[in-house]
Amino acid sequence: MALIPATILTGFLGAGKTTLLKRVLQEAHGQKIAVIENEFGEENIDNDILVSDTQEQIIQMSNGCICCTIREDLRTTLQDLAARKRKGELDFERVVIETTGLADPGPVAQTFFMDDEIAESFLLDSILTLVDAKHAAQQLNDRQEARRQVGFADQIFISKTDLVSAEEVDALQHRLKHMNPRAPQKAVHFGEVAIKEVFDLRGFNLNAKLEIDPDFLQDDGHGHDHDHHDHDHAHGEHCSHPSHQHGHGHHHHHDDDVKSFVFRSERAFDPHKLEDFLGAIINVYGPRMLRYKGVLHMKGTDRKVIFQGVHQLMGSDLGPEWAEGEQRLSKMVFIGIDLPKDILVQGLEQSLV
Repeated sequence: MALIPATILTGFLGAGKTTLLKRVLQEAHGQKIAVIENEFGEENIDNDILVSDTQEQIIQMSNGCICCTIREDLRTTLQDLAARKRKGELDFERVVIETTGLADPGPVAQTFFMDDEIAESFLLDSILTLVDAKHAAQQLNDRQEARRQVGFADQIFISKTDLVSAEEVDALQHRLKHMNPRAPQKAVHFGEVAIKEVFDLRGFNLNAKLEIDPDFLQDDGHGHDHDHHDHDHAHGEHCSHPSHQHGHGHHHHHDDDVKSFVFRSERAFDPHKLEDFLGAIINVYGPRMLRYKGVLHMKGTDRKVIFQGVHQLMGSDLGPEWAEGEQRLSKMVFIGIDLPKDILVQGLEQSLV
């Protein structure tokens, strides 16, 4: 049987997860989706759709979707769903798991890798994080859980952008990009995100394409400052030109603990040294490492080596061959909480041939 794709939906309280889920559960999109609710909270889907005191954990919707609550833990719920699907009792094509407003999606993602029975039935597709533009600055400042959710995301949806100024949205997008350069960001006016933008994103595929915004990778990490320089001469020292201040100010007043950095090298890695170093780093810093991913130029093979991980779990794979004339280059991105960049860079450099 083909693996059932699973999507993890996370995000700030009030960011619109419930709106998105209701839409999935009631709209005629022609897909049969099982939605797993992590916990019943106030802001919940059950008020309109579910009768929470029923003993039945699984409820069938009119459009073919299924909604179920986690009774014991995620593993048992997933196994139960897969078993019922195999027996033909339930018909669904994919699963969406909603985590609570402040949950760390890491352990949920790890379930798909650590548990053999789950891995035989399900394939983790991506982690989606919803960010509420109106309250984001406050939530990101105050709550590490909110920052972690951003670091984990494969795709970020920003809701409520109509309630704040364009400048605020721009500043928020820059801030999110520094925390997580891997995840595309999209402003959504809620309910209106197309189903195709939610599913089959393949964020956990080990693939040879490492999507990082090319602007982000300019030397100083801020590929968007250069366009302000032509104002410098006209205004002199005491420039209060808004775009000028904006260009140099907004990166630096939030020093978020969730950060990303990119390592690149044209020299090949020594496979043993790299494995030892990454193993040691994951042992020490694993809980603070949210997502890391790379396409590597490895000594001893003509194929790209692709690796990625969540917390302490890391996987790697041989990718396609380097094309003729293609520059062999390793590129890795690490997203984590206060990771010691200098130790990582030094260790990675020492693992090169």
